[in-house]
Amino acid sequence: MDQKFKYYEVYKRNSRGIKLFSCRWLPYSSPKGLIFLCHGYAMECSTFMRACGEKLANAGYAVFGVDYEGHGRSGGIRCLITKFDNIVDDCEDFFKSICELQEYRGKSKFLYGDSLGGSVCLVLHKRDPLFWDGAILVAPMCKISEKLMKPIPMVVNVLTKIEDI
Repeated sequence: MDQKFKYYEVYKRNSRGIKLFSCRWLPYSSPKGLIFLCHGYAMECSTFMRACGEKLANAGYAVFGVDYEGHGRSGGIRCLITKFDNIVDDCEDFFKSICELQEYRGKSKFLYGDSLGGSVCLVLHKRDPLFWDGAILVAPMCKISEKLMKPIPMVVNVLTKIEDI
């Protein structure tokens, strides 16, 4: 299939000074709407969500993704989520900054979340339900079981030391 879009990568610092990686698939024609990707835990946008971004862009949508702090090509300790709201805040800041651009004003805005990203989408939509025109949730993580075993402190210490190497 011929590509009907251009792919871009951009780095930007979040409010905490961490460098976040973002990518976008932009159709050559004026987009039908905007779709914002929220990836799962230990995933990232440019590779794991690439096929999704390409298909949606080929269908005429502008697609945007951002790697969470500690995920993919963003800065931070690998896969460490110290505060879930930080992820949501970063996505909200990035997504709304895109929506404010002149070329995207008045376009429909959709969230697309996979696993942990589905949870991010649910919170984003709950924060500002009139802002979003819809959401696509793929196997959303809606709750973490209370029956999960707490991490063993010794294992946490060993893994922390390995991360510092």
